[in-house]
Amino acid sequence: MRRRSLLLAAVPAGLVTVAGCGDGKSDSSKASASPSPSVSTPPPPKIVEGPLPAITAGTKFGEKPTVAKGPGEPSKNLAVKTVIAGSGRTIAENDFVRADYLGQIWDTAKVFDNSYDKKRPLVLQLAQGTVIDGWRYALAGKKVGSRVQIAVPPTWGYGKQGNAQAGIKGTDTLVFVIDVIESFNSKSSATGKPVPQTDAALPKVGTNTDGDVPKVTVPKTDPPKKLVSTYVLEGDGPELKADQAVLCQFQGLVWDGGKTFQRTYGSGRLSQFSLEQMQQAVKGLAQGLTGKKVGSRVLVVVPPELGYGDTPPSGGVIKKGSTLVFTVDILAAM
Repeated sequence: MRRRSLLLAAVPAGLVTVAGCGDGKSDSSKASASPSPSVSTPPPPKIVEGPLPAITAGTKFGEKPTVAKGPGEPSKNLAVKTVIAGSGRTIAENDFVRADYLGQIWDTAKVFDNSYDKKRPLVLQLAQGTVIDGWRYALAGKKVGSRVQIAVPPTWGYGKQGNAQAGIKGTDTLVFVIDVIESFNSKSSATGKPVPQTDAALPKVGTNTDGDVPKVTVPKTDPPKKLVSTYVLEGDGPELKADQAVLCQFQGLVWDGGKTFQRTYGSGRLSQFSLEQMQQAVKGLAQGLTGKKVGSRVLVVVPPELGYGDTPPSGGVIKKGSTLVFTVDILAAM
């Protein structure tokens, strides 16, 4: 199993976990944290430029940094410095970010977590209740490609309770160096290259990359008997592993009649779910996404025995024996 970052909240099980993202809405999925960011939300912090400890090695974007102890007493405000200015899109609250980071304690310079050694950047949403508030306030307004250093007092970190698992006391100021690699919002789409759709027995899927719902035309023929998973847009990112979660845009339709039963495109939201948990909900979708590349749009056709079979959700368009059609834009692996 992948180790969950200390900054992240847990992702609940189910077909879809959606979260408001980048459209000014504050609606977001909430789940018990592992461990929790501070629950009470004070007024927004005053943001100051320092003091901040020196970065003594690993000074380039993407390199694991070495950071000195804090110089004297830390500020009681949130200290934020753009060490390297990026030129990508501007990050907004409720966006998702993909970032490498290192976190340590101000007084001792003890590193309590970092993603560089894991070779797997963190993906999280800058939303209340999903990440410590210091990150949420510090990264809003920054640009993708930036290295940002911050010092987070307890009020905007783990509060007076601290975090015993990480060795963080309720009085500790935390220092982070964050390399922002990518960001995603509700208008994000797959970025891969179109793949010819030559099989007349399969649905045809639109190749637009503007965040709008891609049109799906289901043929008026019998559905395939076996699982189908094929690229519509093929990205060049890493392949999804079975123990990962995925951040995506998606839509689900039934083969008969082509009616949509769920989607994120155009909803102001993105979806995130664990492939392991998806095995318990719609096994065919989990199997169809495993091994596919980040940045891709994938068509997955799920036969009944790998979908809901004879026990469909009540009250919807999915019936007993329904074949399901999914289009999934794989934005990031988590």
